[in-house]
Amino acid sequence: MFDTRVCDLLNIKYPIIQGGMAWVATAELAAAVSNAGGLGIIGAGSAPPEFVRNEIKKTRNLTDRSFGVNVYFMSPYVDEVINVILEEKVQVITTGAGNPSKYIPQLKQSGTKVIPVVSSVALARRLEKSGADALIAEGMECGGHIGELTTMAMVPQIVDAVKIPVIAAGGIADARGFVAALALGAEGVQMGTRFVCAKECTANKNFKEAIVKAKDRSTVITGKTTGHPVRVLKNKLTNRFEEMEERCVSIDELDELGSGKLRLAVIEGDVDNGSVMAGQISGLIKDIKPAAEIIKDIIIDAEDLVKRLHNFI
Repeated sequence: MFDTRVCDLLNIKYPIIQGGMAWVATAELAAAVSNAGGLGIIGAGSAPPEFVRNEIKKTRNLTDRSFGVNVYFMSPYVDEVINVILEEKVQVITTGAGNPSKYIPQLKQSGTKVIPVVSSVALARRLEKSGADALIAEGMECGGHIGELTTMAMVPQIVDAVKIPVIAAGGIADARGFVAALALGAEGVQMGTRFVCAKECTANKNFKEAIVKAKDRSTVITGKTTGHPVRVLKNKLTNRFEEMEERCVSIDELDELGSGKLRLAVIEGDVDNGSVMAGQISGLIKDIKPAAEIIKDIIIDAEDLVKRLHNFI
């Protein structure tokens, strides 16, 4: 029922992509999602190239299915990580926090599918012209770095603006969000926060439990004054950010406050003083279960939902 162009493009069974979250999207999670019929993604973040290469090799030991790497364009290692992806002949690359246009020709020449994350129609059009194979339209409901438009408003506008497949992201965690994204014209979804709460995710249990305990208004946006706003769960760290931004401290001071805080939360489990990047959909997530169950439940429930919707026609 849900065999879209995204499935054909990425050689996957279901049009469900796992977000490439730094420190969170490791080989274990990527392989689990790919083995379940979706597309697992390794999050390169700001990691050095050899770390990324090792994660690619680990993923290949855990799955024989398609997977990808997310490249964060604010990393100091972008060129080196791109070279690793080319050398390892990774099937898919997703990109964020920058324009990957100059890398697209060589990536496509090596057989890698290029799928940038976009947050505006203008960028979507530009990247389609540059040769992107598909686009991830990510609304500001998502966790981590965000844009200004919501998923509901942005996705159909981008779908109308381009001819390549569009994948919706931001605020999607169950069958309802999946079907809604398809109704908006998307041909697949990307989910990040939902897959944090997969059993195979190696994030600290405190990080996962903070998401499970979250409510509808548990997230806030920090770093607005830096030009790089980030959505996270409220905690002591966000209170400090808020206080410092109200005092109009320098961007350098805010950057120093945020440095290393994602690792503090994800790896060390300090969810009071670390950066708990998670989307507004956190309030909907109530359990931790295998990635295969997450995907299976979405597909089964989505099929039932589509059948029920026919009753309104």
